Amino acid sequence: MKKPVLKQILMSAAALLLGASAVFALQLPGFGKGEKVTAANGAVSIPLSKVSDGKAHFYRFANGNKEIGFFIVKGADGAIHTAFDTCDVCFREKKGYVQAGNMMQCKNCGQKFAIAQIGPHTVGGCNPSYLPATQAGGKIVITANDLKAGARFF
Repeated sequence: MKKPVLKQILMSAAALLLGASAVFALQLPGFGKGEKVTAANGAVSIPLSKVSDGKAHFYRFANGNKEIGFFIVKGADGAIHTAFDTCDVCFREKKGYVQAGNMMQCKNCGQKFAIAQIGPHTVGGCNPSYLPATQAGGKIVITANDLKAGARFF
């Protein structure tokens, strides 16, 4: 084999290996989707302007050696919805959800849930596990205790 051809093959293999490594790394704890957040004065605060675009925004909150994943999304109903990035059924797989239009879809079983329906009344099953939040001073506020209550999923 000529050197230029061998060099091209090796470079292609290296690029493929690098891409595969990046995909694998994103599935390891600590390398998942979402912005890391910390609590101040017992709560996590996220500017409402940052999550009002209708797209799901994913976050990670450190609780000891666990990272608790959650998302915030503005629904078609105009309200902000918050949930853990997991459910009561599929949490062991640690795959979470992805947004599919006005729905959140479980990445494990494929079930879809209307964003506008995510809330305290949709508990159990494969529904995104509700995470209480309030709005104050132009921010979404989630208490550290409410986040820690979801540690069992992660």
